[in-house]
Amino acid sequence: MLRIGLTGGIGSGKSTVAGMFAAHGAPIIDADEIAHRLIRRNHPAYREIVGAFGAEILGADGEIDRQRLGERIFDCADERMRLEGIIHPRVRREIVDQVLVLESPYCIIVVPLLIEAGMQDLTDRILVVECSENQQIERVRARSGWSEDQIRRIMAAQVNLSERRRLADDLIINDADLAHVRAQVDRLDEHYRALSDAMPRPPATR
Repeated sequence: MLRIGLTGGIGSGKSTVAGMFAAHGAPIIDADEIAHRLIRRNHPAYREIVGAFGAEILGADGEIDRQRLGERIFDCADERMRLEGIIHPRVRREIVDQVLVLESPYCIIVVPLLIEAGMQDLTDRILVVECSENQQIERVRARSGWSEDQIRRIMAAQVNLSERRRLADDLIINDADLAHVRAQVDRLDEHYRALSDAMPRPPATR
């Protein structure tokens, strides 16, 4: 199976692109969804995170409040690395386990911090979704209500566009309407299926 790592900056449109690939029948593995599930109460990661950062990161329901946790770690590299050390290895293992049971020409592995977390080795190709900084800011502001300063701080903590482009095998420009994005996804779907067909297959066993 061909493994496509889908990444891009905040607000670039990764979820939209993933949904279009899903419409083509491609399985989608979402690292954020995995992480959100793994930090729920009664999971081992939950206990480690609360032990590391204290009960003040919990909401009234006893679950980890991701906004509180994010505010706690955002300006502290050491604490951010501590959290990533708890979550990233578990997310990595879950991605590997999910890929192993798939039967499809290719799959899409959505990892917003694919490059930052050093997870490129989980993929065969890297697909980057990009748009202008102004579009990123407007999209994130519309869905979250965050200030431009908050959004720019998040963008500054992510790998810059030139580095993403340098590492990308494929690129989707999400700067126009959905039809423009869909046309790019349609072409890549055909390309990925062709690449998958050309991949060597293990010899048949008797």
